[in-house]
Amino acid sequence: MKLVGVIVCMLFLATIVSGCNSTTNSTADTEQRPIIVQGPMPIEAEKFAEKLSDAEVEESGNFVFYKGTIDDYPVIVTKTSKGMENTAAATALAIEKYNPIAIINQGTSGGHDPNLHVFDIVLGKRTVNIGSMKTESAEENEGMDPSLWKPMDLMASEGSAGEDPDAEKIRYFDGDDELLEAANAVKDQYELGKVVEGTIGSADLWNNEVDRINWFHEKYGTSVEEMEGAAAAQISDSYNVPFLGIRILSNNKTNNGQYNPDTASANQDYVHLVLKEYISNLK
Repeated sequence: MKLVGVIVCMLFLATIVSGCNSTTNSTADTEQRPIIVQGPMPIEAEKFAEKLSDAEVEESGNFVFYKGTIDDYPVIVTKTSKGMENTAAATALAIEKYNPIAIINQGTSGGHDPNLHVFDIVLGKRTVNIGSMKTESAEENEGMDPSLWKPMDLMASEGSAGEDPDAEKIRYFDGDDELLEAANAVKDQYELGKVVEGTIGSADLWNNEVDRINWFHEKYGTSVEEMEGAAAAQISDSYNVPFLGIRILSNNKTNNGQYNPDTASANQDYVHLVLKEYISNLK
C-alpha cells in the first residue's frame, strides 16, 4: 500500500510540473510568434531574406520560407510566387505552419494615382480585389462594356454571389492599425520618394489601359495595383491575423512614370525599417 501511495504522489507531482511547463511554453510561444514578410518574386523577397540573422530555408510547393531573426525576434520571409492563387495558398500555409503574429505583404506595383510617382510607397490603409466582378447581361452581338461591370463580394454570401444583390459591393480589407502606426513612424527615414496611406488593388490582371486604370481609381479609390495583396489580406482576415500591404510604385502610366526595377530593393529597405519599429513596440 505504501508503494501505491508513493506512485500516486509521484504521478500527481509530475502532472503539476507538466502543467507548469505547458503554461511556460505556451507563454513563450505567444511572445515569439514570428512576423511573416511576403514578396512575390525573387527580386521582391531575396534581398529582405539577406537581412535575416541565422537564416534557414524551407520549401513547400512553389513557396520558399526563409526563417531567421531581426533584432533577435523571429521573422519569416516568404517568396509566394506571383498571382492571387499562389499568394492565398502561401498565406494559408504560413499561418498553419508558423502561427504568425502579423503579416506584411510587400513588393512593387503600378500607379493608379497621377499624384504618385515611381519610388513613392503606398501603405495599404485598405486592400481590395479589383478582379472580382459581375458583368451586365447581354445577348450575342450586343457587345461588352467593362465600364458597367459591378463589384462582386465573394465573402458576402454562402450562396451564389452572382445571384445575391448583397454581393454587388466592394469588399475592402483594412490594414492593421499597429502595423500602420509602425510604418508611419519611420516614413521620414525614407528619402527616395514620399510614403502615403492609400488603397491597394489586386487582381490576376495587368492593366495597361489608362482609361481602365482611371476607372478603378475613381470607382475603387485605388492608389496602385498589383497581383497578390488582396489574396493575402483575405486569408489573413479569415484567420484574424493582423495584416498590412506595403507597395512601392515601379511605374505609373497615368503620368508616364517609366518602370524602374530598383524600386523592389528600395521597398525592402523601407519595410525593414517598419519591421524593426514594429518589433521594438512588441518588445
